[in-house]
Amino acid sequence: MTEIDTNTPSRREGIPLGRIAGIPVILAYSWFIIAAFTVIVYGPALLERNRALGSAAYWVAFAYAVLLLISVLVHELAHALTAKLYGWPTRKIVLNLWGGHTQFENFTATPGRSVLVALAGPAANFVLAGGAWLVLASADLAGVADILTNIFMWANLLIGIFNVLPGLPLDGGRLVESAVWKATGSQAKGTVAAGWAGRIIVVVLGFWFLLRPLLNGETPDFSMLMITVLVGSFLWMGASASIQQGTLRSRLHLVSAAALAVPAVGVPGTATAADILRLSPAGTPPVVVCGPDGRPQGVVDPGALAAVPAAAAWSTPASAVSYALGAGAYVPEWSKGQELIQYLAQLEGREYAVVDHAGRVTGLLGQNAVVAAMTGKAIRPNRYPQGQNR
Repeated sequence: MTEIDTNTPSRREGIPLGRIAGIPVILAYSWFIIAAFTVIVYGPALLERNRALGSAAYWVAFAYAVLLLISVLVHELAHALTAKLYGWPTRKIVLNLWGGHTQFENFTATPGRSVLVALAGPAANFVLAGGAWLVLASADLAGVADILTNIFMWANLLIGIFNVLPGLPLDGGRLVESAVWKATGSQAKGTVAAGWAGRIIVVVLGFWFLLRPLLNGETPDFSMLMITVLVGSFLWMGASASIQQGTLRSRLHLVSAAALAVPAVGVPGTATAADILRLSPAGTPPVVVCGPDGRPQGVVDPGALAAVPAAAAWSTPASAVSYALGAGAYVPEWSKGQELIQYLAQLEGREYAVVDHAGRVTGLLGQNAVVAAMTGKAIRPNRYPQGQNR
């Protein structure tokens, strides 16, 4: 039931269920795990309370899993449709083992809009719970219909309440995030704070459902134990991911092509090893080889250049002592922040030429430098140039 701000749906991740309001809906294969768990755990309990159902109790349990799926779908649609009001493009909705998530394209959020989009999901579940309550109150239901309607009401009520708990990755975590964001002007600080709040929720749930019964000399119910472990694990992973995301976001201002690149020079593909030696006699600065159109295509390997005999330097082309850059692996020197990271993520290789407004090579940017700026940790440089396997 979380929101992810981040391609086309692939059958590898699940079964495409079609589109709703233009939004692709995917049923992840992992959903069948929670469906099986529901049948195995809830089926016997239902049969014990309703002996007349017989083996149909397991089909009712499966129907319960489907009703949960529908509830989650409505929850995620509420997120997506509310986001549409603000022009946030939705990539897809995925229904999975943990419930589901709505995946957005890039968008610009504000604290207020973030809260409204987040709370739309639980609000939808409260509406469904209220509708089921009205049916129970006004209709004389019996048998399976009464069982499933009650299940539907309580499931949506619990989903709604659970999701407004104030910690990421739950929707209520957006309240914490937005409050800190509004107070500090930093979304990153809000995300980190909401992530820690999510971890606190896990600790409280673990104490209440597991440790407290043990301290009272009771044995925790097995199904409750499994649910608590599964939900707690999901929440802890999501909270940790939020903390990491917020920490990385807080360092975005440090990611700049101009600041992180080492000075480099460019040479045309017609250059020879002798030309390169004149520009970079000791392997410094790095030399980028450009194609006929002036675009960077490769980087000179100092080791290969040093191995060229002096007598052959004027006849050895630059291509013979260089390794290829990935397709399109060059960036403007003014590129920075999330825009730069998203572009580099689409490229192959570990090095990128940096060019100025005129298209001249001014630097060479390494993937390690970007990662170090994002994480604050020095990354051991690769021993071999890209394209060489050892």
